[in-house]
Order: sequence, then C-alpha cells, then structure tokens
Amino acid sequence: MSKSIREKYTAVIGLEVHAQLSLQRKMFAPEAATYGAMPNTQVSTVSLAHPGTLPRVNKQAVSSAIKIGLACNSTITKENIFARKNYFYTDLPKGYQITQDATPICREGYITIDAKEGAEQEIALERIHLEEDTGKSIHGLVEGESLLDFNRAGVALIEIVTKPVLRTSAEAYSLLGEIRKLVRYLDICDGNMEEGSLRCDANISVMLKDATEFGERVEVKNMNSIRHVQLAIEHEIDRQIGVLEVGGAIVSETRGYNAATNTTTSLRKKETVNDYRYFPEPDLPPLVVAKEWIEAVRTTMPLLPRACFKKFVDQYQLPTYDAAVLSEDRDTALYFEELCQLTAHYKAASNWIMGPVKAFLNELTLSIKEFPLQPTVLAELITLVAQKQLSFSVASQKLYPALLKQPNKAPLALAKELNLLQEGDENTIQALVDEVIAAYPEKVAAYRNGKKGLLGMLMGEVMKKSQGKVAPQLANNLLVQRLEPTQ
Repeated sequence: MSKSIREKYTAVIGLEVHAQLSLQRKMFAPEAATYGAMPNTQVSTVSLAHPGTLPRVNKQAVSSAIKIGLACNSTITKENIFARKNYFYTDLPKGYQITQDATPICREGYITIDAKEGAEQEIALERIHLEEDTGKSIHGLVEGESLLDFNRAGVALIEIVTKPVLRTSAEAYSLLGEIRKLVRYLDICDGNMEEGSLRCDANISVMLKDATEFGERVEVKNMNSIRHVQLAIEHEIDRQIGVLEVGGAIVSETRGYNAATNTTTSLRKKETVNDYRYFPEPDLPPLVVAKEWIEAVRTTMPLLPRACFKKFVDQYQLPTYDAAVLSEDRDTALYFEELCQLTAHYKAASNWIMGPVKAFLNELTLSIKEFPLQPTVLAELITLVAQKQLSFSVASQKLYPALLKQPNKAPLALAKELNLLQEGDENTIQALVDEVIAAYPEKVAAYRNGKKGLLGMLMGEVMKKSQGKVAPQLANNLLVQRLEPTQ
C-alpha cells in the first residue's frame, strides 16, 4: 500500500489484555491451578458446575488486582458485585462465566509507554476487572474429534481494557511490553504469551483523518507474541483501508490471526450489541475492599520498572542503555539493586551483570534467580578488580569461572589458592621489564626510532612473562620509562 493512501487514514486501536494470575488456587474453586498438569486432573465439583456447589472468592486474586490497579494509577472500587456473563462455549462447564460488569475492581488509570524521540505517552485505561478463565478445546489430536481439558476452567484472570486511544501498531507493541513488565514486577503473572498466561485481543478500526466518528471495529484474536500483535494490527489496518479504497464496507466481526501467512481471517460476525444477559451472581455476596486492604497491598508494592530505570540513571549514574537492560527484568533489577548496596562501583557492577553473568545465564538457559553466585560474592570480585589486586581479564576469565564451580568460596581466598593475585611490587615488575628489553633489542631500537606502536607488543611480552599477574598500569609506566631515551 502506498504511503499517500495510508496517510489518508487514522487507525483507532484498543487492547484487551488477559493476564492469568500466578496463584495456587483457582478464582472461585478450591483446586490447584498449575500450568502443564495432565488434562482434567485439576478440576472439582465447583469448576465443573455440579448442582449445589457454591463459588468462593480467592482473596489473593483480589489483592493481585489491587496491585495492578495501584501500578496503573486506577481508582479501586470499594463495593464489587460479581456478575454472570451468559454465553454458550463448549469448554465453559457452567454455561456462564463469573466476571465483573458494572463494578470493575479498577476504574480508569493509565500506563506510561515510550513514545517517539525519548518522550513518554500515557495510555488511558477503561477498566481492569477480575474473572475466571474457560477450559481449553484441543483439536487435531484425535481425527474428527475435539477434546476438552477443564484444567484451565476457573483459573483467575484480570482483564486490562484500554480506551481506544492507540493510533499505531508501535504504540500497541510498546504498551503490551509495559504490561508484561508490570505483571512480572508485581509477581502476579509470568507474562508468558506462548503458554497463554498473557493473552491479547486487539480492536481495530480506521477512519479518514478529517472524520469525527470511528469506523467499524474489528476484533483480532489468536496472537501469541507481542510481535504478532504488532504484525496483526499492521495487516488489519492495511486490509481495512484496502476495502474502503475500493468502495467496500468494513464488517464488524471477530477475526483470527495466522502468523504463518501474516493475515487475518473471519471467525464470526459480531452483532450490534453482544447480549450476554449480565446479572449479579446470586451465589456471591458483594465484595467490599476496605481502605485498610488497599494500604496493606500498597506496602508490598515493589519499585516499578520506570521508577527502577530512573533510579539506576539518577542515583547510580548508569548510561540509559545499561539502565534499560537492567530494569527490563524484575529479578535482574533486584539482583543489581542488592549488588549496589554492597559496592559503590555501580558501572562495574552493571558491566559484570550485562557481560560475564549474562553470558553464563544465556549459555545454560538460566534465569538470574538460578545464578549460583550471591551478590556478596560478585561484590567482592568487583572490589578485587577495583583495588587492582586482579585485572579484569584475570578476574573474568580465570577467577569467575572457578567461583561458578565453587560458589561458596570467598573470591580472595580462591584467588590466593589459584595464585592469581596481581604482582604490585615495583622491583619485581622492573626486573621483568628489563628481561623483555634485553630479549628484543631490535624492537627496542625501532621503538626509539619512532615506531611507537611496538609498545603494545613489548607490553604483551611483559604480561606473558608474569602470566598476566602484574599490575598493567604500573608495568606500562615502568616499560615506557625504560624505553624513552634519556634526555
């Protein structure tokens, strides 16, 4: 599609993001809610809707919803009424879903994203509400049959609904990334889109730039990565503009996204209004969220990603790139924060985490929570380098690998045991310098005749003779003193 045609239109985008809460129990039922269990092993008479069973609200789920509401600057609803949302769905055992309609637990609020040229943009939210998940239909495992797994039925969800304020796929991409960081920082959801614990539906319409009314809205589902959300939105914007440009009309419908072909296809038409026949859940009394409950949750709130980034830049004087990398993941940020309480060499700490530590974790596909070295050990290692008892190369290439195999060993003790400590005695280093100068008279003469680049080669010989243990700066100074002709 040409740029001129695309620029005639404005896209209007809203996201509905479902986050599966990381809880041991389901939203209204007593059984476990562990991902990956054998099919239909995590069910109960409650989640299977046996007659006479009654739901009971999971208090931890409510606390999780309060957390995300506080993080998103939302207003927490004091009196919550749960509702029945009635619709036929093969893997919805009750024939209705317990959710929130008129009284979402979190109203409005916003999430800040990175916009163009380093600016920030606040994306307005409509609501965040609590509900239960459906089961899962499995197709293709048995030819001609669809199988049902009810393990997921009743798992606690929060749904984050934005206002239709997004205008580009890039903004949607950034927002979804921020939501994933938030739920991970708050430790309420693992944010794994591939496993379905974070799911996103995008509502998309287009209108001429001078129009005052939104176009017909199309909902796109079945996207299992943030990148797929962006690609699906881009495709859908182009598709809708293409239809309008040839005089067609956009049909309000639900479409699925095919990542293999980067296309959307129609799943079902939407009625003018979805008639879910909401009514208050008669088996659940109103849930009152007292101010004391909100304040108790507030005391458990961690430093959030943007505040973390700002602290790393302002307090620890890190470059913005370092701060962005270290604040991307909650556990990495916490490890770095703890490390900074043990050493004032903040940039060195950042270099270690983004260098040797990250390389080790990537090689073994580990998270930093599984990193064998405690921050106290890494802090001592940083101190040894800062005090010039070790060069960084020796510390990272020899002592660090040895510590990974003996994580309970003190770095200084292990450095002594392996004979790695730097030689700082001037007389000892001077003797090594003199040996190198005597061994390479032609190179020394060439240096004195102007070939200053030979200093690196001669310095390398000094380091080789010392097995890398001399203090490099001291050795370099002594070598230059010997090489420079006397005045």
